[in-house]
Parts: sequence; structure tokens; C-alpha cells
Amino acid sequence: MQRKNPEYMFFSSQGKLLPQEETLEVKNRKNRLVIGIPKEIALQEKRVPLAPEAVSLLTQNGHRVIIEKEAGLNAHFSDNEYSEAGAEIIYEKEEVFKADIILKIAPLIPEEIQLMHTGQTLLSTITLPVQSSAYFKSLMAKKINAVAFELIKDKTNTFPLVRSMSEIAGNTAILIAAEYLCDTRHGKGRMFGGFSGITPTEVVILGAGTVGEFAVRAAMGLGAMVKVFDNSIYKLRRLQNNLNTRIFTSIIQPKVLLKALKTADVVIGAIHSPWGRTPIVISEEMIAQMKYGSVIIDVSIDQGGCVETSKVTSHADPVFKKHDITHYCVPNIASKVPHTASYAFSNFFAPILLSIGEYGGIVNMLKSDLGVRQGVYLFNGTLTNQYIGESFQLPYQDIELLMAAFQ
Repeated sequence: MQRKNPEYMFFSSQGKLLPQEETLEVKNRKNRLVIGIPKEIALQEKRVPLAPEAVSLLTQNGHRVIIEKEAGLNAHFSDNEYSEAGAEIIYEKEEVFKADIILKIAPLIPEEIQLMHTGQTLLSTITLPVQSSAYFKSLMAKKINAVAFELIKDKTNTFPLVRSMSEIAGNTAILIAAEYLCDTRHGKGRMFGGFSGITPTEVVILGAGTVGEFAVRAAMGLGAMVKVFDNSIYKLRRLQNNLNTRIFTSIIQPKVLLKALKTADVVIGAIHSPWGRTPIVISEEMIAQMKYGSVIIDVSIDQGGCVETSKVTSHADPVFKKHDITHYCVPNIASKVPHTASYAFSNFFAPILLSIGEYGGIVNMLKSDLGVRQGVYLFNGTLTNQYIGESFQLPYQDIELLMAAFQ
């Protein structure tokens, strides 16, 4: 047996030639965030992006949350609840806008844009149909990061927050319809649904997406007879599979649709357009042939409406009559139940904010999270969304290239 050379063993151990455990430098990347929540001043917007429970979670993880006085009042969250959760109640809006991350529901108005400063991150909606080139130019001039939460995707490649709001809108639309159908002034004093010996309410739903699906679930739960129209066979098949039952479905054929409208008590317009205005599916001529006292809830009014006779109304004055048919055309139906909707927002935003802190900032987080990165439309003031750039004739760049160059 060959003897080991002790001199070699001494040399190799001194020179670190023997296998050694790898030593890695462990850095504490966690970053303390300052999150500002201004009070919503947009018309009819009553929701708030974080509930007190989410604020408590963030503050317990070392983050600072500053919230404008009475920001949660319309959603029935008091300043005292936020204060007890660890938030700082601020009386001046300008102070709130000094935070690293500005979190709000509605897009910024010009006065709020002026309060932003270089390097900040904005998390809010875009609401493209009401925006202009000037809006994006003013944001770009501030050299901020901006993320549209309606464009953020999850691991299933769907839009989680949009889906949550759509679920709420679908359920709420049926409850609103039931309210007006039984009203003797706007409806005809008829109970929504059905029971033994009474013909059930007939509900026509346009659109087999998330809003349509949850409207179907709510209507069927109350005993109504439901008919669903959509031009996507895939969506209609998926709807029936999700419901695990057979219901009346049809592609949108004018003659078939008109026949259904003539006997309908309630019509829910839930057609969604990926970009731009929704197509008009129900003409005024069709409306004129509907039953007296029927109710239309045009959820698609956010994108212009899918009913020709629809016009935008408000939560303060939500309905009008045309051809003796009650029309409810309030944009942002989810804001009718702001307390519930705020919890949906809160459940969505809290994990994202915690993730930003864990990664040590928004840039590191975006490098690791493809879903959130898809919601970015401004990166250090540079437009990164192709659709916005082409729609408003603005220069844009690929965010992947920008982030690769960013150190």
C-alpha cells in the first residue's frame, strides 16, 4: 500500500488544495418600503387599495405605510382602524406623495402627477379609454416607474385582479337587477327568481367571460332561467363545464337574440373588449320590442356599452328609462360594494408589496416576476407598453432590454 507523503498533505492543506465547503456572501436584500395611499378623488371611486389587516401585515414586516386622512372612509374603514394597524395618518396630500411607492385605484389626475418625483413607483389603473397622449407624456416627464394592475398576470397567465373585480361585478349585477325588477316604479314589482307554481325570471346574459359566469351563478342560485350569448364557442363550452350543468347557450345571432329579448325580464351586458370599445350587440329596435318593466344592466358601459340605448349614469342617479325599459349603466359596478372590493384589492396588493421589499426594491422584483413585469408601462420614465405607444404615437422600448441595461 502506497504511503501518503506528509509534506504534501501539509502543503495541500495550507494551500487550500483539499476540497473545501463553498463560502457564499449572504446579503440582506430586504428593503424597507415607504408606501403612500392618497385619498381617491375620482368620481364614484369609493374603494381603497389596502384594508387595515393588510396594513398591519406590511408594518409588522418593517414597512412604513402613510395614508391620507379619511382615505378609507367611503369603503367603511376608519382612520382609527388604520392607525391601530400601524399606519400613519397624514393630513396633507403632498406628504403622502413623498412615499417611495404610491398605491391607488384610479389613474392620477394632472394635479396628482405634479406631486410625483423621479424614481417613485406608481401602482394604479390606466383606464385607457379615457386617457390621452398628454397624460402619458406628463408621466414620462416625471421619470417614474408605473405599473397598471389590470395588466398584471399570474402563473396561469390570467389577470387576477381583473378577474376578482369581474366576479364581484357579475354577482352584484344580478343583485342590482333583482332590486329594480321588484321596484314598482322602475320595474313591475316582480320577485327575481322563481318558486313552485310561478314562472321563473328569464335572464339573458351577453358574454360568457368571468362577469357572465358569475352572473349566471347568482341568477341560477336565485332560481332564474338563464340564456347566455357569446361569439366564442370555447367560452360557452368552458362556462358549461365550470357550471357542471347544461344551460341555454348560443352564438350571437340577431334573430335568436331578439327572440330571447322579447321574453326576457333581465338583460346583463357583460361583453368585454381587450382594447377599445365594446361592440353594440343590442340595437334600439330590439329594445323597443322588449317587455314593459324589464331591466338592463350594462356592465360593458366601462368600455362604451354593448346596448345602443345605454348612456353613462352614476351611483347617485343610476337608472333611466328608454322605451319603458329600465337601464342601469353605472361604470365601475364593483365600487357599489367598496368594502368587499377593497378586500379583493388588498389581497392582491399585499403580497406584491411584500415581494418588492424582500427583493430589495421594485427593479429586482421585476427582474424575477414576469407576471408583474407585464403590468409595467413606464420604466424610469420610458414607455414600455407597445399597445400604448402605437395607440398614442409615442416612442416605446422593450422592458427586457431596459432592465438588462439597468444596474
